[in-house]
Amino acid sequence: MKNNFRDAGLVIAIISLLISSVAMLVFSYSASLQAFCIFAPILCVTGGFTIAKLIVTTRKNFQYFARIDSEIDRMERVSMNYMPMGIAVVDTLNRLVWFNDEFAKCFENEAVYGCSIEGITKLPLEKLLGKEGYYEIKYRNSYYKVYADAPGETEAKDVFLLYFVDITRIRTLELEQKLAQPVVMIFVIDSYEELFGGNSESETAKITVQIDKLLEDFISSTNGILRKYNRERFWAVVEERRVREMIEDKVKILDRAREIQVNDRMSVTLSIGVGRTGKSIAESEEYARQALDMALGRGGDQAAIKTESGFEFYGGISKGVERHTKVKTRIIASSLIEAVEQAEDVYIMGHRNSDLDAVGAAVGLAGAIRRLGKNSYAVIDKQTTLAMRLYDYLYETEKGYLFTTPSDAKENFGANSLLIVVDTHNPAIVDVPDLLERADKVVVIDHHRKMVNYIDKAMIFHHEPYASSACEMVTELLQYFGDAGKISSVQAEALLSGIMLDTKNFTLRTGVRTFEAAAALRKLGADTVNVKGLFANTVECYRQKSELVASASVYRNCAIATADKVLQDMRIAAPQAADELLGVADVKASFVIARMPNDEIALNCRSLGAVNVQVIAETLGGGGHQTMAGAQFRDSTVEEVMDMLKDAIDKYYESISG
Repeated sequence: MKNNFRDAGLVIAIISLLISSVAMLVFSYSASLQAFCIFAPILCVTGGFTIAKLIVTTRKNFQYFARIDSEIDRMERVSMNYMPMGIAVVDTLNRLVWFNDEFAKCFENEAVYGCSIEGITKLPLEKLLGKEGYYEIKYRNSYYKVYADAPGETEAKDVFLLYFVDITRIRTLELEQKLAQPVVMIFVIDSYEELFGGNSESETAKITVQIDKLLEDFISSTNGILRKYNRERFWAVVEERRVREMIEDKVKILDRAREIQVNDRMSVTLSIGVGRTGKSIAESEEYARQALDMALGRGGDQAAIKTESGFEFYGGISKGVERHTKVKTRIIASSLIEAVEQAEDVYIMGHRNSDLDAVGAAVGLAGAIRRLGKNSYAVIDKQTTLAMRLYDYLYETEKGYLFTTPSDAKENFGANSLLIVVDTHNPAIVDVPDLLERADKVVVIDHHRKMVNYIDKAMIFHHEPYASSACEMVTELLQYFGDAGKISSVQAEALLSGIMLDTKNFTLRTGVRTFEAAAALRKLGADTVNVKGLFANTVECYRQKSELVASASVYRNCAIATADKVLQDMRIAAPQAADELLGVADVKASFVIARMPNDEIALNCRSLGAVNVQVIAETLGGGGHQTMAGAQFRDSTVEEVMDMLKDAIDKYYESISG
């Protein structure tokens, strides 16, 4: 056991004072005898007073601890001293006034009379006394349960007893049990048919052998088991510790899979679903399936890990592979027609601040459903929509019979009404949340990469992250509607405008099916000149866009523009400015932070594919696509959003370089 009392600070101060005093006396003696005669008595008196004060303080402390020690019964002190747990007595100032040998062994550096107990517990004494039961603390590599015992009526009133029970072995066993828990992993080769379609059997076998070898080597390093379920799906069971190692390694198996080339033109990508925390292997497998659905719904080439609080995602940096088969579309179209025929009427809405893609998809579907003989309405909020030019154009040419307001929709929506949500699957951002809450029959049609908080009560969930736009998906569905799919030329132009918006005039996210959809709309009479007119801006909007572009700065190859002034056309100018900034040399992504008329801060994110802006937006609570995403902020300033964005960009680059 160490000294009964130690105050290093005070001792050092006294020694320093004595040394300084002697030095000053020597200096004054050598400099001037007269000065020495003046300073010597003063320094002697001061030094003597200080030493006397130290002696008095030390004696008082010894007397204090002796009094506390005397208040503990001799037999109690002996029995507590040899208890197999740490025991300490502290006073009302949190100071250690007594402890046993076991406590001294456990907390060697802190076991000093007079030291604060907070150096060990990291908690004030009031908190230890204020909770029934115990607190668990960690000290270095050991774990302890701390029980506090307040004094009784016949005991000392100013001391408290603390018991420290060592539970390190229990915690070690619990950790080992967690690390040894079985985890189910499901691996899927993304877009197998598109990847190997047209290849010879020998070429396909050559590539699949490489994939098999990659997965076998990965699982063999984990001491797990791997089984090939079919030609594109694998099933594995590993220990939890191996999953943690995989996460620390940034799921490098995804990168190694992309190194496998098919015909020197396409890379192999994997989607991985990981099921953890299941009470049984069967439950973990169900979690793995859910995680795999999330990974595939977000475009593949990533690992989704099911946790107790939701999902964690790793990877997802490559572009999705377009699917050429339309079997799924035909099945969805058939199911949708059946749902429409069973409904009394149909309401179609998009996301909040609806754009050309949301409005165009709603109008196209509403027109086709009308031709099926059912009343259908596109629910548009004219106060917030960004597609007023399209709304006015449709209202003028077709008398607006396809439109209804949110208030009228809520009033007329019945128990047998069908609700179709387009261009979003996030219940938090639908245009009319009340409709979604009331609807028993819901259909979702969306192309954005799947988020954790999706509409889970949909009877039909048509989700295609490889599609360029919701309008492309609706156009494909209409081709299986028969004669009902032959909508008017104006409605076809609405669909084409949505495709052109999301593809940036067929530049981004454009595949074979995108051009096929555009050709189908052209056959229905869509005029590209009229569609181009829907993108025209006012002079004020153009000016705002130019000011945003001029305000941009570059941070890590990302152009960032801000606008803190509330302007009416900012909802249109901000995303257009983000598109414009992609034309700057060496800029891989663009971000526009702007204050909107509702005093909300909107973040518009764009890229040409080199940077996955969806991952960055999700870090900030938003979402979207690899090349186009966004987020909204309330109760924040533009400067605060700017700082959060830079942190998210830093984390993104760290994740892809790790």
